[in-house]
Amino acid sequence: MVDWKKNLYILTASVFIVMAAMTMIIPFLPLYLQDLGVTDPEQVSIWSGVIFGINFFSAFLVSPLWGKLADRYGRRLMVLRSGFGMAVVMILMGFATGPWSLFFFRLLNGTISGFNPASITLVSTNTPKQHVGYALGILQAGAVAGSICGPLFGGLMAEVFGFRTIFNITGLGIALATCAVFLFVKEDFDPPKNEEKTSTWQDFKKIAGIQPIPFVYVIVFFIQFALVGVNPLVSLFVEDLSGGVNSAFFAGLAVSAMGFANMLASPRLGKVSDKKGAQYVLFGSLIGASIFSIPQAFVTELWQLIVMRFMTGLCLGGLLPAANALIRKLAPEGMESRTYGFSNSFLFLGSMLGPMLGGVIAAAAGIRLLFLFSAVLLFTGVLVMYFQVIPRLRKNV
Repeated sequence: MVDWKKNLYILTASVFIVMAAMTMIIPFLPLYLQDLGVTDPEQVSIWSGVIFGINFFSAFLVSPLWGKLADRYGRRLMVLRSGFGMAVVMILMGFATGPWSLFFFRLLNGTISGFNPASITLVSTNTPKQHVGYALGILQAGAVAGSICGPLFGGLMAEVFGFRTIFNITGLGIALATCAVFLFVKEDFDPPKNEEKTSTWQDFKKIAGIQPIPFVYVIVFFIQFALVGVNPLVSLFVEDLSGGVNSAFFAGLAVSAMGFANMLASPRLGKVSDKKGAQYVLFGSLIGASIFSIPQAFVTELWQLIVMRFMTGLCLGGLLPAANALIRKLAPEGMESRTYGFSNSFLFLGSMLGPMLGGVIAAAAGIRLLFLFSAVLLFTGVLVMYFQVIPRLRKNV
């Protein structure tokens, strides 16, 4: 029997390092483009958006493929594939000669990435079902902590070492984290025998036929779209509220407050999920996130925004971990990774479309309306849970 706690702690530490490494480049990506010869401010904005989004687009396309291979050859192998592949690509980004080469490397990175989703699948399938919620909450806390620390470390190190060296450092960090998984993480996995060959579409139809999995996928998309769509524009809203005084610091504080709350709440809500049911934690967290999104549209002081972002973060700690625990419970035997693969595609689609359409809404009607739009989207998720997911789960019992 695999020591699931040992696996969990090593994977959490590795996910922390990988997420920190991947988010290190965010603060200076526009500056790196200028270093590569893109000098027109408008072109810098366009290239930044395209290069940031292409990673999610390619990940959205290939996630089901990696899920299929994970079911056939093992989930641990997918973690190793992703980790070592991303390490190489990150180092190559430091040798980009222009925006097109950086675009290609980001496209390639999205294609081979998936360390965090593969780790979620590995943890969920090698943890006793009565502890899955807690385990996924711990893993989420590690990922969020890395995402908070990454931009801070990246900004500081870029000042000291320069942009290109940071890519070498992040690549090395990802490689070391992956080596830890290779040496210390074990998996209980029996390769399927005489498995019928199926297409991706056939797999999706089979998985989507299990209710209420399709509705959980839709909720995952809503969560990512609503919350990620706001994040890139928080700094502009903070600048407006602060009058331009220390706006970079306060923008970081507003983003970090939500992440810190998420990190605190994830393990605790994970335990509640194991005891009471993941569907009820997801339902309650959606209600809370939709409610706390509304006042953000009407704040007049910076501290009010930070408090509301913190409260939203507490609810966020119960969203994706509970959704993943629910998917694990519903996934057909032998197709767990494919079930997560399709879920990841919906996740990446939300990550890609959220900032794009969020920017359009903010440009047309202002950032404040964007918070209300997010609240409506999250409340739609509440309705889907109440009328579709929870009743269907009761029928299945």
